[in-house]
Amino acid sequence: MDVVAEKKNGRRNYAIVTMAYWADTLADGATRTLVLFYFSQLGYSALQVASLFLFYELFGVITNLCGGWLASRFGLKSTLFLGLGTQILALAMLALMPQSLLTVAYVMVSQALSGIAKDLTKMSSKSAVKLVAGDGEGQLYRWVAWLTGSKNALKGVGFFLGSLLLTLMSFPQAVAVLMGIVGVAMLLAAVMMRGDLGKANKKAKFSQMLSRDRRINLLSIARFFLFGARDVWFVVALPVFLSTVLGWKFWQTGGFMALWVIGYGAVQAAAPMILKKKHGGNPDGKTATWLAFGLALIPLTITVLLVNGVQPTLAVVGGLLVFGAIFALNSAVHSYLILAYADHDKVAMNVGIYYMANACGRLIGTILSGWLYQIGISSQTTGGLIWCLVASSIFLVATGLISLCLGPERA
Repeated sequence: MDVVAEKKNGRRNYAIVTMAYWADTLADGATRTLVLFYFSQLGYSALQVASLFLFYELFGVITNLCGGWLASRFGLKSTLFLGLGTQILALAMLALMPQSLLTVAYVMVSQALSGIAKDLTKMSSKSAVKLVAGDGEGQLYRWVAWLTGSKNALKGVGFFLGSLLLTLMSFPQAVAVLMGIVGVAMLLAAVMMRGDLGKANKKAKFSQMLSRDRRINLLSIARFFLFGARDVWFVVALPVFLSTVLGWKFWQTGGFMALWVIGYGAVQAAAPMILKKKHGGNPDGKTATWLAFGLALIPLTITVLLVNGVQPTLAVVGGLLVFGAIFALNSAVHSYLILAYADHDKVAMNVGIYYMANACGRLIGTILSGWLYQIGISSQTTGGLIWCLVASSIFLVATGLISLCLGPERA
């Protein structure tokens, strides 16, 4: 009975962690859109807007490096509540400060806290999947795909929510609404959670963060290039392009990006069914390889269409939809492989080092997105986006080449 009760509490706690992760993801996506559009509206350049998220990504790298060790030493429950509390603090900085004093440096600090909060809650939730689902054939793959897909769908809802809130109310009021969402989730988690989630290991050493498993290290490097390839054109260049070059209103840009991320999340959640016919079972390194090389063709195709004078709206929007679907499958495969490769006793550490690489890719992608767009826009209207698309293709080819080294063996 004790074993049954333990499993029941584990699943209950996992559901609560997932709910808290969803709330944090919703607020995080909305905040990102609020900050991007608000400062773009004030006349900031693409590079200046990108700099606002610099600390967000940089501290995400640091958090993933240290977060796995903290979770192993103090337990996933501790890192979950630390993440939610940090998110509330970050939002309070934006909501309570007079708008005239919202300088770039101040917002960068707030975004740094948001990056810490987001990665602490993500690492807690992703690690919990391994603990609850175990290594059962197919179950881990399905649960990871569902968690990752639902999270990204909610992030898309957050994009739309942020745009809508900025349209209906002031910036501080919009941020206050997001504070309420995270605060309620934190309160519910505190009241409903039973016991701990996983066991704390007081003897866990920080030096153990670096994995000795070749597959985990290779997958982490591949993840770096995969997410750098996405963010180099999606984070700053795309929304600025849609709003300034194509003349879309904020709610239209935010709404489209929201629908894109929601669809992207839906494809991720359905990845086990979509890839089953092609692969016949759980994915492996070979699956990640052909998906990466196939994805590299999409930004390259969009570039060719833009250079040859194809209507930008058709080329960019159509290409983005295809890119999102294939990227979602690739990301779902990566998310499964890291947990399948991970040592059960060191899952938080393995996940931490993997998502540190993920955060590094987002950091480089964000910087390049603003920088390449700004230097390219001076040459022609679509030049800024084209530079970003070419960089995306290069990153994806690198992802495919690294994935080749993972081999076809099952995790």
